[in-house]
Amino acid sequence: MSKLILMRHGQSCWNELNLFTGWVNVPLSSRGMQEAVEGGKLISQLPIDAIFVSSLMRAQQTAMLAMLQHSSGRVPAIQPSSQEHLEEWFQIHSEETRKKIVPVYCAWQLNERMYGELQGLNKTETVKKYGKEQVQIWRRSFEVAPPGGESLEMTSARAVPYFKNYVLPALKNGMNIFIAAHGNSLRAIIMFLSHLSKEEVVQLELTTGTPIIYDYQDPHFIQQ
Repeated sequence: MSKLILMRHGQSCWNELNLFTGWVNVPLSSRGMQEAVEGGKLISQLPIDAIFVSSLMRAQQTAMLAMLQHSSGRVPAIQPSSQEHLEEWFQIHSEETRKKIVPVYCAWQLNERMYGELQGLNKTETVKKYGKEQVQIWRRSFEVAPPGGESLEMTSARAVPYFKNYVLPALKNGMNIFIAAHGNSLRAIIMFLSHLSKEEVVQLELTTGTPIIYDYQDPHFIQQ
């Protein structure tokens, strides 16, 4: 039986300022760093063989801070992309050292919803301008996207295939996987894992820095 750990990134600087963030690449706030550390303590005794993160630094910071609390003492190491020279230049030439790292794979497919023309806007001011009902539709409707942005359905169309193509095979091979990502990309994955309806998934609340743990026994995911 393999384990799958999902964690929404800790509070970001723009979460703290109540701004729509989407794909804007801002770091964690001080509170967010502490949330990542505390989340890491909760999973410190669970086996972790590989980590998947989005291409955004707030998810990457969360994974790194969480993993540094792990009882194994293994160091998270971001794996190179397929760009020229990178795979060669990132080689570790010590088998002993290689055993002491946990590979981290970055994927844009795990990024947050792209919020389009809302990115950088204050959420409270946006409600005043467009109305609470309209903003709620943009934020939580499964099929409706904000102006110039992505819907949850569109986010699911990239996050779930990535999960099926890269994460699921690792779980099938007995690996224990940790994913640090975002509220909406994780909602999409949980919708797939837990067979949620469109109505159910938009009601799903994910707390920053809090791990969600599944046991995987092919083909079933059982949430702890």
